[in-house]
Amino acid sequence: MELAFKDHPIYAISGPTCSGKTALGVRLAKHVGGEVINFDSVQIYRGIQIATAKPSDDEMQGIPHHLIDYVDPNVNYTAADWAADAAQKIAEIESRGNVPVLVGGTGFYLRTLRDPLFESPKTDQALRERLRSIRDRKGPEHLHNLLLRLDPEAAAKLFPRDAPRVMRALEVIFQTGELFSRQQPNRADPPEFSKRIRLFVLEPPRELLYEKINARTEQHFANGLVDEVKQLLAEGVNEASNALGAHGYRRVCEFLRGERTLESAVERSKQDVRNYAKRQLTWFRREPDAVWLSGFGDDPAVFETIEGLHV
Repeated sequence: MELAFKDHPIYAISGPTCSGKTALGVRLAKHVGGEVINFDSVQIYRGIQIATAKPSDDEMQGIPHHLIDYVDPNVNYTAADWAADAAQKIAEIESRGNVPVLVGGTGFYLRTLRDPLFESPKTDQALRERLRSIRDRKGPEHLHNLLLRLDPEAAAKLFPRDAPRVMRALEVIFQTGELFSRQQPNRADPPEFSKRIRLFVLEPPRELLYEKINARTEQHFANGLVDEVKQLLAEGVNEASNALGAHGYRRVCEFLRGERTLESAVERSKQDVRNYAKRQLTWFRREPDAVWLSGFGDDPAVFETIEGLHV
């Protein structure tokens, strides 16, 4: 039967890192006749493997996966780039009579797909790294306060812990010398399919989630994360790249520069990922249409909840 795609849902599975998004996304794709589109900002990079939780062939269970191992790690691949590529993949998947299932934890990617950004200057990596450093040392609220002083109108529209958007607003101000709020009206219209996206967000018990994060981080180091970073650097991947700015990779780079011990790199990576999981949950709580799922993605009861919503 031919699907009327103008009315057919597009599904999005998200949640914090380690919550089982891959397992749930694959099961849903098998249920609806779907193909998976990745919206994890690190899985997008080739050669960045150990600490990214990219799905294995076994985990994919024969379901086509798109936008994984997609770009070179030295490429400054932006949310706008991903949104354009994801929109093309959605069209391709639907042209085959299949259903797009978006799976990932980078909320900024998904929001950019549904609500396109305005045209803005390319990212200045050195500036972004300075802002990341401030965020890590002083918290995202400090960056929001800075934006509040520079552009109160823009700051009033952004949640204080919405670090990606706050940082981008600051970058635009510093790079162009113009207020971010005066540039925002130049946005493209949302794509036709944006209203068809049904968002499900996993929320497992916090204590169990943190146990999984800690164990998986230790496993990454045991599986050779330090050697992987050494190899990437030897191949010419820039330490300031988005790829090596990811959790785990950043702390290994600090270890290799002699700025912390290996034990410190492991422990700080655990803390980074736990903090990131909290930020992810905070982010998705601001999505008014999100359907929250209590549990991990491989819990049969979680999928039964989705089935009960007539998916």
